[in-house]
Amino acid sequence: MLKFYHAPFSRAFGVFWLLEELGVDYQRVAVDIRGGGAPEEYRKVQPSKKVPAIEHDGAVITERAAITLYLGDTFAEAGLAPAIGDPARAAYLTWTVYNDAVLDPALCAKVRGLDYVSNDYPFGLYDDMIANVERHLSANDFAAGDRFTAADTQLGASIIVTMTVTKILPERPAFKAYVERLQQRPAYQRVAKLDYEMAMALPSLEM
Repeated sequence: MLKFYHAPFSRAFGVFWLLEELGVDYQRVAVDIRGGGAPEEYRKVQPSKKVPAIEHDGAVITERAAITLYLGDTFAEAGLAPAIGDPARAAYLTWTVYNDAVLDPALCAKVRGLDYVSNDYPFGLYDDMIANVERHLSANDFAAGDRFTAADTQLGASIIVTMTVTKILPERPAFKAYVERLQQRPAYQRVAKLDYEMAMALPSLEM
């Protein structure tokens, strides 16, 4: 059985969405990362007590990009990971990793008001990141080109949350069109509803 360590309203959302897109059986394990924080025992799974993480066939995989690539290749029959030799695989790998390595830290730096020059940090500048994502999504319907892949569950989740909820990402026509395409997917709609319901059941997130 595949175990998925999850907390609602967190960066685990994209992996939650991906699992639903894949249509595989999995066990969702709730991790309370708020309030008193995840239990110390959870460090055996995720050293920083963060989510997401998965366990599959005795292996533990952490970090969203690694989980995404692992799941896409392991459950290749779902068709969400371009195979080696497929021209779309280059963009698929690039954008899966870019989401974690550049987009997310650049957004965090922006919201924290970090003042720096591009060479100070490996993720570079916020404005360069925005320009790159906008340029790519203006020319492509999805992360890897003209078809939906596992990369879109990560890039899409990041854009949806930071543009429509936290408002860190600017509303650009290419971003809005991309989000509209993704939000039409039944798996996204299921997960958005479930994630919200789970969040509302937590005392620390009651509204």
